[in-house]
Amino acid sequence: MLGLIGKKIGMTQIYDENDVLVPITVVEVGPCPIVQIKDEDADGYTAVKIGFGQTSPKRLGRPGNGVYEKAGVEAHRVLREFRVEDTSDFSVGSVLDAGMFVPGDSVAVTGQSKGKGFQGGVKRHHFKGGPKTHGQSDRHRAPGSIGQSSSPSRVFKGMKMAGHMGDRKVTVKGIRVVQVDQERNLVMLKGAVPGSRGGTLVVCKQAS
Repeated sequence: MLGLIGKKIGMTQIYDENDVLVPITVVEVGPCPIVQIKDEDADGYTAVKIGFGQTSPKRLGRPGNGVYEKAGVEAHRVLREFRVEDTSDFSVGSVLDAGMFVPGDSVAVTGQSKGKGFQGGVKRHHFKGGPKTHGQSDRHRAPGSIGQSSSPSRVFKGMKMAGHMGDRKVTVKGIRVVQVDQERNLVMLKGAVPGSRGGTLVVCKQAS
């Protein structure tokens, strides 16, 4: 499933063709040069590797610079690989941009969610909390019992408890493309997408 690497610009709102106010997220996708093409014979699978966000070669190590030098492409700070069934339409050095999307497309967006630090059970897992009366003056946001007494005498793995929240890889599917500005490599997606402003996103086309 081919896609593009991009950067989250922010959220705004526009009116659609029916004069309905629609919340959108503006994402800058591309330009993404093709750095490497993998085939079945040499690599055991077919894929296209693309880069995003030009950077100084000094910021990359020798292995990273070697990849770009071999492809004849300027250094980029982000590399991602996309599995495709057929690579005959792609060539190393060619550039992919926002033109691959059209309004109405359905896409899947992957990003790193906002980190919220250590949070309690009420915020992290939407616990109800304890009773507010009958002497429960300090149990309003407590998690309650997390295990048993004599059997099995342990806390099961995966128990919902307080802990680190956010800052994880999140994919949201079925997001609709509302508008495309190919000149500025911008796509407007309906609704919210994971991550903070300036965060790196991967936008993949979904089968309609």
